[in-house]
Amino acid sequence: MDQEAPLKGQGETSRIARQVTCERCPLRPLPVFRPFEKRELAFVNEFKRGELSVDRGATLLAEGSHSAHLFTVLSGWGFRYKLLADGRRQILNYVLPGDMIGLQGSLMGEMQHSVEALSPMLLCMFERDRLMELYRDHPGLAYDVTWIAAREERMLDENLLSVGRRSALERAAYLLAFIASRAGKVGMNGNGGTDIPITQQHIADTLGLSLVHTNKTIRRLIDRKLVRWGDGGCRLLDVEGLMRLAGWSGLDEGVRPLL
Repeated sequence: MDQEAPLKGQGETSRIARQVTCERCPLRPLPVFRPFEKRELAFVNEFKRGELSVDRGATLLAEGSHSAHLFTVLSGWGFRYKLLADGRRQILNYVLPGDMIGLQGSLMGEMQHSVEALSPMLLCMFERDRLMELYRDHPGLAYDVTWIAAREERMLDENLLSVGRRSALERAAYLLAFIASRAGKVGMNGNGGTDIPITQQHIADTLGLSLVHTNKTIRRLIDRKLVRWGDGGCRLLDVEGLMRLAGWSGLDEGVRPLL
């Protein structure tokens, strides 16, 4: 199976193929993910249609669209967002390996937000029509899907609290520490810090700040030697320092499911 996929974006390529079985998934051995029972793993392997690879800037899912598929991120970075009628954008959350996207469209008929790739991404693609089979025959996996939805709600609660009550400096520190903490759980931290492929416009659209205000706020983080900014995005130099500045105690998830 190898065909073009109908994704939107500027000059991106998208291709569906089958290369990685669920038994050999590179994410599954990570300690953050719960192990599957043999029967569950066999079903998920059949549930999966293939892998979808996309370039940076591709729109994976569009608000108002009807998607026949669910996706789990295998590698790369993305973000979820909504647009106002005049084009103003609010970034809702960031998408990392192990995250599921498209569940909302599967259960509510159409997507209520859009998802864009921040970097080249590889996604496991699942048939939406088999979701009821999962709920009927695999209660453990059904619980996992419910847990994933509850986790997303919890993250949005934390993000709304930050946007509503933290100062601009605290908001920026929280956001970067939050993303870095999630990235560390799935092995995306490199030597010397965490590299996040975002622009200051992404930060502004997440925090509800103007680009000028965001630039001044980021400059204060740079002056404190907490982050470094370059053409490829942001390098986090001191995540614990960002957490202290934000007054945030960090993630407390334990082991979580991976579909």
